[in-house]
Amino acid sequence: MELRQLNYVLQIAAEKNFSRAADKLHIAQPSLSQQLSKLEQELGVLLFRRTTNSVELTQAGHVFVEKSQSILDAVEQLKQEMDDMAQMRRGRLVVGTLPITGSHVLPLVLPEFGAKYPQIEVVLVEETTAKLEQLTASGGTDISLLSLPLIDNSLAWQPFLEEEICLAVPPSHPLVGRSGSIDIGELANEPFIGLKRGQGFRQITVELCQQSGFTPSIVFESSNIETVQSLVAGGMGIAFVPQMLTRSRGSDMSPAYLPLANKPTRQLVVASRKGRYLSKAAEAFIATLNSTMKNIGSP
Repeated sequence: MELRQLNYVLQIAAEKNFSRAADKLHIAQPSLSQQLSKLEQELGVLLFRRTTNSVELTQAGHVFVEKSQSILDAVEQLKQEMDDMAQMRRGRLVVGTLPITGSHVLPLVLPEFGAKYPQIEVVLVEETTAKLEQLTASGGTDISLLSLPLIDNSLAWQPFLEEEICLAVPPSHPLVGRSGSIDIGELANEPFIGLKRGQGFRQITVELCQQSGFTPSIVFESSNIETVQSLVAGGMGIAFVPQMLTRSRGSDMSPAYLPLANKPTRQLVVASRKGRYLSKAAEAFIATLNSTMKNIGSP
């Protein structure tokens, strides 16, 4: 059994198709099929059930995929540790990020990190909260920028920014111009515009409302916070918005932003899998992230 065969099986399982897996692996399909047959003969079990249009994992295949992922991840971590111990002047760091967080945080962090560590290649992976948690737990990313709460208990995290959450309303909304902060309980009958399910701030919105005794009526959904704010500005509803993502007052299609009572916040964190070795590149990135956020202060 060879490590490359483990990778072949993982790719076939992911693609559920030999042709697509071979393309991703940059090998010929007959060679891939031959390697799989050789491995199955060595193991004495079938890993896949072949059908006309796809392949499916057998029970043995599911076990093999799970163990193979752990083995390949351990090999990669060993390589990272050896690279660090040898003080090699190169490296690769895979950073997962939520699109709305990455678009505001990474432009501040990456230039500084690149100037300090030009030998480190940074690969960005933008996904929803649910997908990023899965990738981080499986070793698909070295670290990920997420917001609390995290669902996956296998993840460890450390905070890097706490920011206030405000209320975005149409400029003509009756609440605009009222003195004082807005109690969330007052919003029970308002139409909300929210991010789609699977995004962390969608859950924060729901939880803030439920804590005030109601479930928000979400009339429109988007995967983009900028679209959410444009819909609010257009009079389609209201939304909670993290402070760093608010638009400049007076800009086109800008909502009015109002303070909320008790000043609710969201916590942004750097997450990694518990027990996973953090490379020096990952530690340097986290240090740069913390220093950058400290220098600019909470927005």
